[in-house]
Amino acid sequence: MHHNLTKDNKFYAMDKNNAPAVYVDSGDTVTLEAHDCFTGQITSEENSSSGLNWDEINPATGPVYINGLKPGNALKVTIEKIDIGDQGIVVTGPESGVMGDELTEFTRRILPIDKENDTVDFDGFKIPVNKMIGVIGVAPKGDPVNNGTPDAHGGNMDNYKITEGATLYLPTFHEGGLFGLGDVHGAMGDGEVGVSGLEVESEVTVKLEVVEDIDIAHPLLVNDEGAFMNVSDEDLNVAVDQSVKEMIRFLQPYTKKSLNEMAKLMSLTGHTQVNQVVDPKKTGRYFVPKFVLDHFEVPLYK
Repeated sequence: MHHNLTKDNKFYAMDKNNAPAVYVDSGDTVTLEAHDCFTGQITSEENSSSGLNWDEINPATGPVYINGLKPGNALKVTIEKIDIGDQGIVVTGPESGVMGDELTEFTRRILPIDKENDTVDFDGFKIPVNKMIGVIGVAPKGDPVNNGTPDAHGGNMDNYKITEGATLYLPTFHEGGLFGLGDVHGAMGDGEVGVSGLEVESEVTVKLEVVEDIDIAHPLLVNDEGAFMNVSDEDLNVAVDQSVKEMIRFLQPYTKKSLNEMAKLMSLTGHTQVNQVVDPKKTGRYFVPKFVLDHFEVPLYK
């Protein structure tokens, strides 16, 4: 069955107490209409942050309650389609992003998107569109987590690999999961170093499935390249190290290799990478190529 949610079904923190906007069965698809990360507050390039309500940042659409999804299960999210608007917003400012300590004013740009040619016009320079989902996740185990912060539940991971054709496995902490997404970008590089991607309005269609036999503690993304374990922490060093450890913990039962041998194998085949370095928690991802997963028959491509 297919379901639709409008962007009016928005929330700003992932929370076990959020009331579901819709109930779906495992295997159903949902199209979620989403605001841009500013909830439509920016309508001009006037270089000021005054007038912005900073409590209305990074809205997610949902929550979606998946019938039969229990704590300890994984939620399999297949991203079938991302549609975006014909313009996007990019901002920079003091105390925001890597350059925030050197910037003295908040500035914004509204950039046109040529959807026929999949390019973004930056002063005549054509940047390729790469549509991706910044905020995606389920209700966290404990206290609410605002949608500007990533953690084990997902949230604002800003992983540019979370795009059409990819599959995201999320650990589940509560009945029904309470899934939501938003903060879609028309373009963004690894790191999101300026604190903003190309922020766009969007419609995202996903397929949601309950998975009982995959043991993960952090979000695991799968695409045609392989698998990416995403871990967030205030310290990027911790996030990167933990992403490696979580991937090894996940893969080891399929390989039946010792921890020493797993460390060797991962050193030869895996890659440490970075999603974003600008949120309250930074997010690292550890990538293992598909040929490794195929060799050990890891069940991620069913």
